[in-house]
Amino acid sequence: MPRPSPSPSFSAPLVQRDTSAWQLQVWVSFGIAASCCAVGLAWLPGERLQQIFMVMGYVFCLSAVFMLAKFVRDNQAATRRGAGDTPLFKLVVWGGFAVAVGLTGWGLLDMDISPPYKAFLGVSWLYLLTTAFTLAKMLRDRHEADLAEARLAGRRDAMQSAAAETSLAALQEAPVGAVRPDRAVN
Repeated sequence: MPRPSPSPSFSAPLVQRDTSAWQLQVWVSFGIAASCCAVGLAWLPGERLQQIFMVMGYVFCLSAVFMLAKFVRDNQAATRRGAGDTPLFKLVVWGGFAVAVGLTGWGLLDMDISPPYKAFLGVSWLYLLTTAFTLAKMLRDRHEADLAEARLAGRRDAMQSAAAETSLAALQEAPVGAVRPDRAVN
């Protein structure tokens, strides 16, 4: 025989959170990617101007990744509400990401360095981009879970105080000769 499901007002909704192992893996992966990029850029052969260009390109890409991740997530939530960003801002965000990736990729391909070194820089750069997207998602998920838990706690507190006020009002309105539950007769 099927068990009756609990009433929606009494069931505790669950807020999904990432495990601590997943969070650790994301941070470690991002740290490894950033370290590989830093090592590759620190020992980058060539002119100082090329080295500075590549560092700027990597930082530009990293900031563009976080901006794009936030933009996409915000637009997803805004679409559900019937709102969203302007088309020009969409162009700025996606265009900024494309310019950052394009210029950094062009600079990397155009540098006069050995193919293995180029491959190392390219792979570490792509690794940095993917781990940055994952990190941005994990941080945003954590933020949204915190907000959901705060909303649930607020609702729970409001329901408890409303129930307490209702029972207090019922006790105060009880007839004088009636047996009140707080003063039971033996």
